Amino acid sequence: MEKRQASSFYQHFDESERPTVDYFVGLFNQFLFKNESILTDFLNPREQYIFQEIVGGYAQLYSFGGYPNAEKKRMLLCDWDKGYEQADFKISLLEVEYPKKWSKLTHSQILGVLTHLGIELDTFGDIINDENENWQFLVKGELVDYFIEQIDRVGRTKIKLKELPLSKVLVQEDDSTEMSAVSISLRLDVIVSSITNLSRSQVKKIIEDGEVKLNWHIVAQSNIIVSVQDMLSIRHYGRYEILNLTTTKKGKKRLEIKVWQAKKR
Repeated sequence: MEKRQASSFYQHFDESERPTVDYFVGLFNQFLFKNESILTDFLNPREQYIFQEIVGGYAQLYSFGGYPNAEKKRMLLCDWDKGYEQADFKISLLEVEYPKKWSKLTHSQILGVLTHLGIELDTFGDIINDENENWQFLVKGELVDYFIEQIDRVGRTKIKLKELPLSKVLVQEDDSTEMSAVSISLRLDVIVSSITNLSRSQVKKIIEDGEVKLNWHIVAQSNIIVSVQDMLSIRHYGRYEILNLTTTKKGKKRLEIKVWQAKKR
């Protein structure tokens, strides 16, 4: 099997994603050279897709995020004849213990604590909760002790992290819905306007303020073209996955979209 060249994949992805392509091509070439399985850090769905495209059908690529339907996952690149067990992904579950009677936690608070510690986003997976205000998150197994030692507060709330087996992960329900939207073009700002009913000037402002992400990256330009499988995140509104795209008889673009509404917390 020949060594991959990152430049041969550039045409399939946005220019801003070239560093990601370079990284995954490097991992694949390392796999070829050393003939050893490779376990990635936690990848968001876009990164998972890019890695899958680069690997293609030339090797086995398993993924696991700690529980069914996890968004962020670690991926295991290995030979076709190798199977896997959950333990191979080296994922641990941490639960947040805190005084629920007096305090309330949010996803953004917990994410903020993790990122402000200087912890890279790819070292931890999904942050999840349930209707009883229980909170958990998934981490790389080799960093469990570090997380437990370093994190004892979320905002003003004193907390304690406790490691649990993956079998104790909170049950997550898919609360998404589907919607249709019609747009005059596939420009990012036009799509956002169609989804949110905001004016073009309002959309321009929220993009400039860094409140819009495309495929988990903050976007600064309004004229980026959106396509099928893209994921839009709009602060205060939610996340929108483009499922399908067709053209109407009048030449407009009809989009079928999966929606996760922002939770009012």
